[in-house]
Amino acid sequence: MKLHAPALYSLAVIQFNGSGGTKQDKDLRAGVALSARASLLGHIDALRELGHCLQDGYGVKQNVTEGRRLLVQANVREILLVYRFLELASPSRAGSCEGILGRLRNIAVPLVNENRCTVKVPEVHPVNWFLREWFESGLGILEDGLRLCAHIGCGRAETRPHEFRRCSVCGKVNYCSRACQALDWKLRHKMECSPMEWWLNENGGGGDGFVGGGDVNMGDDAVVHNAAD
Repeated sequence: MKLHAPALYSLAVIQFNGSGGTKQDKDLRAGVALSARASLLGHIDALRELGHCLQDGYGVKQNVTEGRRLLVQANVREILLVYRFLELASPSRAGSCEGILGRLRNIAVPLVNENRCTVKVPEVHPVNWFLREWFESGLGILEDGLRLCAHIGCGRAETRPHEFRRCSVCGKVNYCSRACQALDWKLRHKMECSPMEWWLNENGGGGDGFVGGGDVNMGDDAVVHNAAD
């Protein structure tokens, strides 16, 4: 467990959300500690989560500069993975990728070693696929008021109403973590998201933590899109 980054990050999400308990059962400091451990083992989502925690002062003393630095490193890691994948998929492109990889390595040090990357090309875990397919097929039934994480590669389900944070712009989707929000934004939600005035009106300006603006308040049950994510 101590060396299994995905498991550590899953535990961090549980602690951040207080899954299986009440909202008062959230343990933000434990979530931060688990995210830090997973990020040291090369988990990009955990690194991004840790960056947001530092930036927002969520479960840890606020340090905006350090938080932004970790968010940049998480983005650089993702770019490195893409170019590394291109190298593996098309050896003929290796030469053109090498120069870019070299410049990115200088930015990402010490997160990237001389073997190009300290982490493998990420794949959706079989358990996540199973959960997503199980619930969407109808074999698994969510209780009234509970939702699935909107990221297609996740599959986590709420354990109590309004456990996950809702997109603050459209109000249509919800996420178990900032990592899932960032991934889904890049994959599809960026093309689908649009303000929904009716959602705010129907919920009387409240609901499950609808907020506006360009920053993220991790204390609210909402996520706000940020261009730097």
